[in-house]
Amino acid sequence: MKYGHEFIGELLGTFLLVFIGCSSVAVSVLFSAHAGLFQIALIWGIGVTIAIYATRHLSCAHLNPAVSVAMALGRRMTWQRLPVYVAAQFIGAFLAAALLYLLFSGSISQYEGIHAIVRGTPQSIKTAQIFGEFYPNPGAGAAAAVTLGGAFAAEAVGTFILVLMIFSLTEGCNLGRPSDNLCPFFIGLTVTVLISVLAPLTQAGLNPARDFSPRLFAWLMGWGTAALPDAHYGFLIVYMLGPVAGAMAASTLFTFVIEPLMQAKSLSGKACRPCA
Repeated sequence: MKYGHEFIGELLGTFLLVFIGCSSVAVSVLFSAHAGLFQIALIWGIGVTIAIYATRHLSCAHLNPAVSVAMALGRRMTWQRLPVYVAAQFIGAFLAAALLYLLFSGSISQYEGIHAIVRGTPQSIKTAQIFGEFYPNPGAGAAAAVTLGGAFAAEAVGTFILVLMIFSLTEGCNLGRPSDNLCPFFIGLTVTVLISVLAPLTQAGLNPARDFSPRLFAWLMGWGTAALPDAHYGFLIVYMLGPVAGAMAASTLFTFVIEPLMQAKSLSGKACRPCA
């Protein structure tokens, strides 16, 4: 299979980060295992770091359709490879949700029984958030108020910052970047920071595959329309289009403004970025 190693790399990497991250949400909802948002954000960041280290020799470890679109737009990846990357990412995220449900289904049912939650009703958003994301965050309290436009902006801005950091950290002409061995750590740290700031608004998806595939799995497992926020279609605008729009904006800014400035300051003046 052409691009087989890249398909496996993206599938495995996305599986790892979604399973680790969503599991942190699951144990927080079901068992109150974490004391606050930062612990969950840190686990997500560690999950991203582990996934990149595990798979970047197979693929370029995008693990996010928005990142892949940004890489293609920025001429760091051919458009022909984009469907392979994106398909693998959505499949990997779906498999992660399936494994999570296999491990925690008994506890989810027990939690629903204790709290008189009927799966598929609006109250079951409390458990549906283990898989997909909602705005405002169901656990953020009464102070959280965000409109569809505000949620879109939060996801777009968060992904913009994430992609801008990824481009900067993998740009060979950026003399201020850490070594290639440390780049995954700083990408994971960026994810941690962004979740810590944005999660009260939208749960900080920043990744269409991370949101859509687990959400689809929850829909299939009985949550139905409870898994689909804002009249059932808001998630498409917020969690699919928002990250892609932010990623495209970051790619355009970096490719046509920041990267030329970096290259102009380099000794050779030539493009010197590695595989992204």
